[in-house]
Formats: sequence, C-alpha cells, structure tokens
Amino acid sequence: MDTSTQYDRIVKHCQQLFTKKTADYGTAWRIMRLPSITDQLYIKAQRIRTLEDKKVSKVGEGVTEEYVAIVNYCVIAVMQLEMGLQGDDNLPIATVGQKYDQVIQETKELMFAKNHDYGEAWRDMRLTSLTDLILTKIYRVKQIEDNQGATMVSEGVKANYQDMLNYAIFALIKLGIADSKS
Repeated sequence: MDTSTQYDRIVKHCQQLFTKKTADYGTAWRIMRLPSITDQLYIKAQRIRTLEDKKVSKVGEGVTEEYVAIVNYCVIAVMQLEMGLQGDDNLPIATVGQKYDQVIQETKELMFAKNHDYGEAWRDMRLTSLTDLILTKIYRVKQIEDNQGATMVSEGVKANYQDMLNYAIFALIKLGIADSKS
C-alpha cells in the first residue's frame, strides 16, 4: 500500500473519532488557547514515551489512541490558529468537518513535499524516534509561545503542529493501523 492511501486511511479513522466526539461534546475545544492545546499534546506524547519505556498501561488505552489524539489535537491547534479565539464557539459539525479536511489537505501536501526531499526516511525510523521528534516539536512550540510567537530564523508554530501531525500519522502507519482500517 502506498503512503497516500495509508495516510488517508489513518486520517479517516482519526476524523471519524473527531466527528463523534464533536457530536458528543460540541466544539468545546474552541475555548482552548494554543498553550493549552500544546500542553495537551505534551501530555499525550509524554504518556506514549512512558508506555514505550514501561510497556504497561494501567488505564487501558495504549499508544495507538494517544497518537490518534495527537493527530486530532494538532488539527484543533491549526484550526484555532486560523480561526482565532474570537467568534462562534458552537460550530456546526459540517463546518468542523470542512475545516478538518482543509487542515489535513494542507498538512498532507507538506508531508509529500518533505517526503520528496527526505525519501520517506521515516519508514526506517524507530517508533520511539517519532515519539521523541513529537516531544521535541512540542518543546519548540512551548518556547515560541513563551516568546509570544516571535522567532528569529525558525518556522512558526503552525509548521510545528503540522510536523507533529505528520509524525503521529507515520507512527500510526508503522503500528499497522492503516492496514486494518478501510
């Protein structure tokens, strides 16, 4: 199976969960400031790292669910960046779905551009390295947030959220999720 098909299968799985949670909770995430989303990403990535090191989960959910959460929180972060905190907090599910698709499409295009240059090196990486890269990106975003968004030569927070999203999808592909989802 090619990367595009695997990517799309993972996204479909993540988006279905996101849509169901939106039906249950509405768009309560609209009140979240970006640093709060970044902290949620940190919690998820740190839990993955702990599970990778300890190999035991005491709450039942494993790394797969956490990577899915990272995908969806990254989508939320990019949507919040684009919409801002002001505005409608109760978005219709159809609108949320369209915005989700827009974020994914742009992020997938970025992935293909980088894959071209890097030759799909992620396929030869260890899963733990993808987790570490996500954590590194989170620390970068936290520093940018602490600097009130100012960077001198570095990419901004959106590119970091997109990279984290792509790393989480790569991890889910490596975990075989794309092979089991239709």
